[in-house]
Amino acid sequence: MSHIPFGYRIENGKAVIDKEAAEQIKTLFQSYLSGDSLATAAKKAGIKAFHSGIGRMLRNTRYIGDGFYPPIIDKDTFNTAEAERIMRAERLGRTKKSNQVKEVIYPTTFRMKEGTEELDDPFGQAEYAYSLIEMEVNKNGSQ
Repeated sequence: MSHIPFGYRIENGKAVIDKEAAEQIKTLFQSYLSGDSLATAAKKAGIKAFHSGIGRMLRNTRYIGDGFYPPIIDKDTFNTAEAERIMRAERLGRTKKSNQVKEVIYPTTFRMKEGTEELDDPFGQAEYAYSLIEMEVNKNGSQ
């Protein structure tokens, strides 16, 4: 598997646009923006990839150009496709927002039993010392 994004190839150490694949990328974006699903847009573009791979293509900022990769699509098309992807995900309930916020109660006070054992091994002594700690916070947060 190549680390070079679909639509590019490396020549003499520089990324150059693969004309045929770049046209497929442009068709993918246009089809998706016209309302097609990821699979349908990919089929129209002639790209054989899984659903997640097509989604990653639509989110790949290298297609708008950076220091190494020349631009294949313009920023407006990319931003519009990203906004459309987010809108569709929210409409279908496929966002990772947690509906329920759980309150976490952290113990704030501790008590330590009297330690009487002396061990030669420093790791064993540390383990013994930690075993003497008792938490003084109830489950509801009261002390």
